[in-house]
Amino acid sequence: MTILLHNELPIEMKTCILLVDDDPFILEMLKSAMVALGHAFDTAMDGEAAKLKLKQGEFTMVLTDLTMPRCDGMELLTHIKEEYPQVEVIVITGHAEMYGYTDVVRAGASDFITKPFGMDELEAKVRRVIREQTLIRKLEHLSMCDMLTDLYNRRCFEMKLHEEVPRAHRQGYPVFLALLDVDRFKEYNDQYGHQAGDRVLQDIGRILVQCTRENVDWCFRFGGDEFALIIPYATVAQVGQIADRIQERYGHEPHYAPTSLSIGLAQFLRRPGSSWAEDIADLVARADKALYSGKEQGGNRVIADASLSCYGELGADTK
Repeated sequence: MTILLHNELPIEMKTCILLVDDDPFILEMLKSAMVALGHAFDTAMDGEAAKLKLKQGEFTMVLTDLTMPRCDGMELLTHIKEEYPQVEVIVITGHAEMYGYTDVVRAGASDFITKPFGMDELEAKVRRVIREQTLIRKLEHLSMCDMLTDLYNRRCFEMKLHEEVPRAHRQGYPVFLALLDVDRFKEYNDQYGHQAGDRVLQDIGRILVQCTRENVDWCFRFGGDEFALIIPYATVAQVGQIADRIQERYGHEPHYAPTSLSIGLAQFLRRPGSSWAEDIADLVARADKALYSGKEQGGNRVIADASLSCYGELGADTK
């Protein structure tokens, strides 16, 4: 997997293919083909075994027979499209008179191969699906990431917030939001130029990645000189430590003067009678209010919303 920053969308992913067939001879052929093509793979003898493998591992593609005991290929295909929509499926069958190309494509398959098949045909179709997956990920990267900082962009922020908050509530863990803004950034741009300002924003992106937890916290460029962090699985004290660490790292760079960072913190709260959208908007509004309270006090402050009452004095500078 190629990743520049720990929360950047992957553009290139290592292919891992699940091979599913109840015929040991066909399964051996498929395994030999995967070895020759250099792809990682695992095997399953029927659809039920494949479901278990999908639950336990991470696969980019499934090659499956259609006629199998316990759970046939069409049932497996439906399960994959419902539970793992990004996993592509190529159907392999010796019963072309029972299932046509249109049938399996309508069910969600990427392609269809009829037994007996040649290795050249198998290789061509697998390579085509991998090329398409790579292109999709590149397009996802362009649409979800900020090109200047390599952080997620605001569009992705909205999506992730609406995913993470309900999940956190269901599973019973807290989720926090930090909004960050560069104090006196316009003054810096006017004095040193926009290219220097861009370098400051890029450096902040790197600082956010360095000061947060890999594969746990989410870093975003919210827009302009504003940034955001979604912080799940943390205590109030840990959230405060993350914010303090970011400010400390930024403050150690003298060439950023006269700029500084203001940070507003809030914890998600589920309110009786409110919709998810209303409570998420309330979370953003409370973090934003805390942020601008800090800026009104001169900046260079971490301000906690009332939802983080044990982090310093309520509404006060926590530094």
